[in-house]
Amino acid sequence: MRLLTRVLAICCALVSLPSVAVPLSDLYKVRQPVSSQQPADREQALRQAFDTLLLRLTGEEQSEQASVAALRDDPQQLISRYAYEGDAVIVDFDPHTTERALRSAGLSLWGSDRPSIMTWWLVESPDGTQLVGDAQEGSKTLQTAAQHRGLPLRLPLADLSEQLAATREALSASDPQALRDASERYDADGLLAVMVRQSDENWEASWQFWLGDERAGEKVSGDSREAVADQVMLAVSRFLAPQYRVAPGASEEITLEVMGANVARFAELDRLLEPFDGRLQRVESDRLVYVLRASPEQLRAQLALARLQEMTEEEWQAAQPIDAQASIGEPDEAEAQPGQDQPTGQPQEPEPAPQEEAGTVMRYRW
Repeated sequence: MRLLTRVLAICCALVSLPSVAVPLSDLYKVRQPVSSQQPADREQALRQAFDTLLLRLTGEEQSEQASVAALRDDPQQLISRYAYEGDAVIVDFDPHTTERALRSAGLSLWGSDRPSIMTWWLVESPDGTQLVGDAQEGSKTLQTAAQHRGLPLRLPLADLSEQLAATREALSASDPQALRDASERYDADGLLAVMVRQSDENWEASWQFWLGDERAGEKVSGDSREAVADQVMLAVSRFLAPQYRVAPGASEEITLEVMGANVARFAELDRLLEPFDGRLQRVESDRLVYVLRASPEQLRAQLALARLQEMTEEEWQAAQPIDAQASIGEPDEAEAQPGQDQPTGQPQEPEPAPQEEAGTVMRYRW
């Protein structure tokens, strides 16, 4: 089976399929401000970088566990390299070493596959309103804040039609349908609507976020555009993390069967199941069968990133090929009828018994 997995992976390198969930390549890279390159300041910045990464991976500020405190006191054991860039130090944490250490400490971690977020960011000023587009002023501030908090952000082109659609009323409405219609071309998972305005020396933002049927929202403030952008992204990250992080030990064995697969979809699914130690058991036509460890709720949230649809037992049986649905009580054409001579020769070997699926069985289709 490992050989089959490798062959499929090689095939997938030659096939591309649009993916909604975004694997963050820089999840373990942290840009941390530093006051100087003196050893004491550097060590403090590295500890702060560890806290930033911990928040990205868990959605929680800090852990008081002794094992985590030991990692914070000596973060260089997790760092592959660091370098200074202006008034910041760029820290690259080793993904495998860091994940192993944090899981050994008993922490629940959120993997690198994360829901893409379509963001409508409207800045209000005495001169009117401005929608922040992908190539417009302010977009770099938002992308930097999103990267800092481990979120894959998408911004609109902000063409004329989108500027007309992204009104104050649309962004503040409890029903996001108008924004969803405008977001269809971007095919993102989540929808974030933010209205920002400057009040005296502070910046204030009112935001709403939708992911499927889930909604969150509140008001935040900061002393600069950068600060308020960071507060919004931090709040969204905290909302999302509990839905996707995987807790050590809080899982059960699950057999996952997925219908409608091809080599490209196999690549996407195999990546999504990495946090659950998913192991491909067999391939039957366009059906993939995995065994993994997770809670059903965690697995449902993860598979939603690939737009997979859960199936009931009745739907699954109805979708099977006709030749796989042997009718009870109907003799097979090749089966000898009563009174007929039985064929001579070597005895027929019995067909293998159906394989029993392990643990809870969950079934999906593309």
